[in-house]
Amino acid sequence: MPDFFFGSFSYTWPLYFISAAAYLLGSIPFGLLLSKLAKTTDPRTIGSGNIGATNVLRTGKKGLAVLTLVLDLAKGSIATFVASFYGPDCAAAAALAVTLGHIFPIWLKFRGGKGVATVFGVLIVLSWPTGLLSAATWILVLLVSRFSSLSAIISLAAAPFFLAGLLLLEKNITLHIVLPGTSQNIETFGLLALFVAARHYRNIHRLLSHKEPRISLNP
Repeated sequence: MPDFFFGSFSYTWPLYFISAAAYLLGSIPFGLLLSKLAKTTDPRTIGSGNIGATNVLRTGKKGLAVLTLVLDLAKGSIATFVASFYGPDCAAAAALAVTLGHIFPIWLKFRGGKGVATVFGVLIVLSWPTGLLSAATWILVLLVSRFSSLSAIISLAAAPFFLAGLLLLEKNITLHIVLPGTSQNIETFGLLALFVAARHYRNIHRLLSHKEPRISLNP
């Protein structure tokens, strides 16, 4: 009778467990922890007030910002990679949960980063060609506009289209390699892009009102 109403718990419990573990991993605020260890400015008190690598960069600690970027990216990669051993559904659940953990960390009253690096970590695991194309788009938009927020929004919004294009090429043209990524990942990438865009709502408002600060590209 319970299985009739709720389904088989033997199938659903890995989804619940993996989602919870991925959320907790994603909620580790590396930008804040590293800033405290380095005894530098709390990133929540400057710029956009979030704990991501871009805001850590605004403290003037470029090395700390790079390390924050790497660790936030690793969160997305590790969670998705481990979950992928339990199937594509678990990988998708982990991808969404680890990103939500970064954006809404329980330790910081659900006020975290914007999820960009973490989502890139997910892209690398689920479809590294898509991750590379999105990263190239991020760099190109940043070099042209010098708006970190615009670069993030455009590059991640393009990810599901990049993957769809790659899958179409693989299907309709004879390729000698099998490209990673599935049609299910298109939906996952689309949801992740929506999460990131929604988290950038203030940046979007500032972009539209020409008040968004630019990133300095000087060494």
